[in-house]
Amino acid sequence: MKHFFLLFYISFSVSVFANDYNIMDYGAKANGKTLDTKAVQKTIDLCSKQGGGKVVIPAGKTVLIGTIYLKDNVTLYLENGSILLGSPDYKDYATNTHKNTYKNEPHMDRCLIFAKEANSFSIEGNGTINGNGFPKNFTKAKGGRPMVLRFLNCNNIKIKNVTLINSASWTSAWLYCNEIVVDGIKIISRVNQNGDGLDFDGCTNVRVSNSSFNTSDDSICLQTSRPDKPCKNIVINNCVFTSKWAAMRIGLASRGDFESVTVSNSTFHDIQDSGLKIQMNEGGEMKNMIFSNIVMKNVPRPIFMTFCQQRAGVDSPLKMLPMKAMHSFSFNNIVIDNRELDKNSVIFLTGMPKNYITDIQLNNIQMTVSGGGNTTDANKKNIKEYTLETLGNWWPEFRLVGTLPASGIYARHVNGLFINNFYLNTVLDDKRPPIVLNDVLNFYGNSIFLNRKKLTVNNH
Repeated sequence: MKHFFLLFYISFSVSVFANDYNIMDYGAKANGKTLDTKAVQKTIDLCSKQGGGKVVIPAGKTVLIGTIYLKDNVTLYLENGSILLGSPDYKDYATNTHKNTYKNEPHMDRCLIFAKEANSFSIEGNGTINGNGFPKNFTKAKGGRPMVLRFLNCNNIKIKNVTLINSASWTSAWLYCNEIVVDGIKIISRVNQNGDGLDFDGCTNVRVSNSSFNTSDDSICLQTSRPDKPCKNIVINNCVFTSKWAAMRIGLASRGDFESVTVSNSTFHDIQDSGLKIQMNEGGEMKNMIFSNIVMKNVPRPIFMTFCQQRAGVDSPLKMLPMKAMHSFSFNNIVIDNRELDKNSVIFLTGMPKNYITDIQLNNIQMTVSGGGNTTDANKKNIKEYTLETLGNWWPEFRLVGTLPASGIYARHVNGLFINNFYLNTVLDDKRPPIVLNDVLNFYGNSIFLNRKKLTVNNH
């Protein structure tokens, strides 16, 4: 009987763990010095070939790799305390990993972990992927700055609980993928330039939750580099953002459409450029987005929306595409504390003459700013439009316009603006009105307060 139970236990154990593939069983040294790319790839290939399972990076081990390729039905599992470390040698990064889709940036074409047309794979566990992207290893002059992750035309992807740090450029690029879950991850990307967090290009059915971002560029990007690949059905909630640039950028690369996006229950803090940066300029249509239950502290341009023309993608036609449409946005229940910043901490919404952003709602917005705008600021006229002459060859950034004649909201070329329950407090006296409207059609304002006193807003 004892022998029977022993055999049963052994059989049960084998059946439970038969689909776990420890990389050290397939030749990995896991000492942080020996390049283990071939051993890790051999393990992934075998796991996928045999129907799938876990490729295990063992606890307490540092595994040095160049480019690896994820495959169908593989879970790359990083046990607690494990580190998957990118090689410091640019030559260890393969050249067949597609490309960065933005113009003038081929130095960001390579990546550490790549998947193409793969189905049902994941990266999970409480370990760390370290891109090792310090400038001593990677610069444009040294050949390039590889990304950590790039997934192309993949379906059913999950990334859970892992930490991703020290990318040499973007942490991740998701190109034309469907059914994505990102849950409980942490991204710290501050050691080099363009340290984006999650960049979803032409992706559908995306859910990002319970994650934190500390990035040297936009923490999350939604973009469309192909006109036939929309970005839609995106849900982002329960996240914490800090960034050297924007917390969320939607657009810029915008040849395709954007639709059905929600961002909620999140905090933004200590961001250099913008909180919600929403920019349409390559001919697609953007619509139907809700942003709610958000707290921002030290976030200049808490909401920055532009509608203009500019070429962003490396494959975009040289001729500027006609402006299509940008409409139906709702911003609700937002608390903004910018008292520690300068006077350029304004919600900025701007279309172009005869090309309006349409139907924007701002509901229940409480905003504290430092104030300090003077009479010259208040009387500033002829605010630069985001024409190609103004833009040159770059993006519609705030610095091209400069100080605005409003202390709270400046809206221009908008058709259908509804502001309800807007509370602005200024620490210092500010000669600028709290809200300035320029070529705004169909405006409605209700319960608008400056330093706790109710105001009436005039539409000029």
